[in-house]
Amino acid sequence: MFDMLAFDADDTLWHNETLFVMTQEKFRALLEPYLTREWTGAELYATEIRNLDYFGYGIKGFTLSMIETAIELTDACIPAHEIQSIIDFGKAMVKTPVNLLDHVPEIIPSLAQSHLLMLITKGDLFEQETKIAQSGLVEYFTHIEIVAEKTAAMYRRLLTKHQLDPQRFLMVGNSLRSDILPVVEVGGHAIHVPYQTTWAHEMVSDHVAQQHTYAELAHLGLLPDFIAQFKS
Repeated sequence: MFDMLAFDADDTLWHNETLFVMTQEKFRALLEPYLTREWTGAELYATEIRNLDYFGYGIKGFTLSMIETAIELTDACIPAHEIQSIIDFGKAMVKTPVNLLDHVPEIIPSLAQSHLLMLITKGDLFEQETKIAQSGLVEYFTHIEIVAEKTAAMYRRLLTKHQLDPQRFLMVGNSLRSDILPVVEVGGHAIHVPYQTTWAHEMVSDHVAQQHTYAELAHLGLLPDFIAQFKS
């Protein structure tokens, strides 16, 4: 058995990327009088990646990237009221209630009765703390870790911090890049539960993915039976 079951938060326990996708559509529509939606989307993504070192992950950084992209693509001609619309897009995202994925309300409390659970999420501290509190799941996690980035080095630090044997550590998440491959790299176990849509930055090639060993489940409802296969 495992000494610790760890879970990603966004798009593993609750919906998140769909909110960004819907907001991107609003942003593309706002800038459509200036240039094509495809070009706007590509430039926004490039700005987001460029800004990760400044703002990190989350709604605040995304909103700032939308504003920067709008200014650059319109040669600073975009009017103030449209900048305000972009700010309002970001505020609406922050205010959107947390919506748990199917099976989560039953699976997490059930697993907490037999295992120690850890939540590992990356992003803005205030934003993630707010979502975690709204989720109603706080009481089921022995440890909650909010980190800037999910890398093999970060997982090694967490395993050392909590005195966990990698071979008895299981991570469950939707992102191969952040939740799965780094855990496998440090000797842990991982289960990939794909979400309906994935941010391009979190994708990895099939060639890279196939070089690692991990399990994949269609949804979290299958997790208890999967874990039950392991014996101490």
